[in-house]
Amino acid sequence: MLTPCLTIGLLGLAQVSSASYGFYVGKALTHTGSVMVGGTGEEVSSHWLHIFPAQDHAANATITVGVTQDASMPGQLINISQVPHTFRYLSMEYSDFEGFPAPLTNGGVNERGVAVRDIWAQNRDDLIAMTPNPQTGLQYSDLARVVMERASTAREGVELIGKMIAEYGYADYGGNSHLIADADEGWVVWEMSGGQKLWAAERLGDNDVRVLYPGYIEDFPVDFEANPDYMGSPNIVSFAIEQGWWDPNGTVPFNIFNAYAYQAEGYTARDGGAKYMSQAALENATRAMAPVTEKDLIARVRDYRISDDEAGYGQVVSLHADMDPDLIRIWVAPTGSVTAPFVPWWLGVTSVPAEYGLHRYLYKDAASTFLDTDYQFQEATHFAGRVFKQVLYYTCSDPETYLPVVQDMLHGFENASFADLEWVERGAKSMLQSGFRDEAMQLLTFYSHARADKALALGRTLVDALDAYVKLTGKFRVPSGGRINDPGLGAETVNCLVGWDPVSRMSEAVAKLADFVGVGSTG
Repeated sequence: MLTPCLTIGLLGLAQVSSASYGFYVGKALTHTGSVMVGGTGEEVSSHWLHIFPAQDHAANATITVGVTQDASMPGQLINISQVPHTFRYLSMEYSDFEGFPAPLTNGGVNERGVAVRDIWAQNRDDLIAMTPNPQTGLQYSDLARVVMERASTAREGVELIGKMIAEYGYADYGGNSHLIADADEGWVVWEMSGGQKLWAAERLGDNDVRVLYPGYIEDFPVDFEANPDYMGSPNIVSFAIEQGWWDPNGTVPFNIFNAYAYQAEGYTARDGGAKYMSQAALENATRAMAPVTEKDLIARVRDYRISDDEAGYGQVVSLHADMDPDLIRIWVAPTGSVTAPFVPWWLGVTSVPAEYGLHRYLYKDAASTFLDTDYQFQEATHFAGRVFKQVLYYTCSDPETYLPVVQDMLHGFENASFADLEWVERGAKSMLQSGFRDEAMQLLTFYSHARADKALALGRTLVDALDAYVKLTGKFRVPSGGRINDPGLGAETVNCLVGWDPVSRMSEAVAKLADFVGVGSTG
C-alpha cells in the first residue's frame, strides 16, 4: 500500500506547499453519541493557541480579506463589512503562507458548538489557469474565521461560505476545502480555484466517517438544490458541462472529484493523500474503532504515518447537543501530536499561558527583525511548540527505540487528564447552574493552565532525557553539510516512521516525479 500512496501523494506535493488533514465521525459511531472532529494544520510556521472573545463591532467596521501580490497566484486585498457581533472561538493561529497575511487559521470551535477544519483540495490545472491576476475574495483562512465568528450551525456555516464567495469572490492557491460540523451533522465544502465562484458541499450524517487529506466530494446530484444533503454554487454542474468535464448525455453520474479535481493517472478521491496512509485506509481504521472515543480519535490524529514535522498541532473535539458554551472542550497538542501531549481546553478558559502563546520561533520575518519590546517577557518563556519539536527530532532519530517510550508517557499524561474530567466538569457545571459563571470559568482556567504547565514540564524532561541518552551512548550525529532547510519538491522531512526507510523510497519517487512534471517550485 505504501508505494502507490507515496507516488500519488508526491503528485499532490508537486501542486501544494502545505496541507492539512481532518477527521469526521458521525454521532452513531461515537461512544458518547457526539459528533467528533479532529485534525491538524500543516504549515512551516509555528502555531500558537488563541481564544478570541465575543465582540461587538461598530456599524461601519470592516475586515481585510484575500491574498497579496506575493502569493503564488497573485491577488489584491479587499475590505468587506464586519457583522455587528462575532462569537467567541478557540483557534491555533499561525503566521506564514506566502502572500496570505498573518495571522492565519485552519479553524477551531466557536461558542455555538460549530467546529471548522481547513483542508487542501487541489483542482485541475486547466481550472486553476483561469484564475484572474490579480484575484480577489476571501481565502481559506478568512472563510474559516468568518464561519467561527458568525455561524450558529454547520449548515449555516456552509451557507455563509457560499454567500461570501458569491458576493466577494474566492482567492486561493489552487483549490481548498473545509470540514464544518456541529452536534447534529458535518459538511464538506470544496471551494474551487479559477475565479468562477464555484463551490460544492456534501452533508455528512450519523453513520459517516470521513478523512480529508485532501478534501473530496464524489457523486453529486445535478438537482442538488432540491436535495437537503447537498449545496453548491448555481453553476457547479453547468460549468463542468460547458468545459467538457462531464457529459450529461453519458452513463457516468456527475462526480465533483472527477470533474474538478487534479487530474493524474491513479489519483482517486480516497487514495490521493500525500502521506503514507490513504484516506480510505484511515477511514476504515477509524470506523473499525466504533464506538469511537476521544482517546481513539487522538490516536488516529497522532498516527505516525501522517503526524510528523509538517504537522503543526493536533486537535480533537466532541460536539454535544445543548452544550453550555463555557463547557465546550477541545483537546489541543502544541505541535505534531506524534510526540506531543493533548491538553484539554474549554471555551470558558479566560487566558492562554505565555508558553503556549505567540513566539518568534518560526514566525514570519523573525529572521530579519528584532523583537518588539511588547513581547519581551512572553518571548523569554519556554515556547511549548519549540520544546516538543525538540522531542520530535530526538524521538524520530530512532523511532523504533524511542517512540514507544515517549508515547507511553504521553498516554500516561493524557490518561491523568481524562481521569480528572469528571470532577472538573461536574464542579464547573454545578457553579454554572448556581449562577457562579465567573467562578466556573476560573476553575476551568486554573485546570487548563495546570495541565499545560505539567505538559511543558513533561516536554522539557523528555528533551533532557533524550539529549543525555543520545549523547552518552554515542548516537548523536553532527550535520554533514551546510543546508539546514529542506529543499522542497516532496523531499523527506523529519518523521517517526517505524520499520521503513522513507529516505531511499522518497528519493526514488522524487526522481520519478521530476521526470513526470518537471522540476519547479511548489505553490
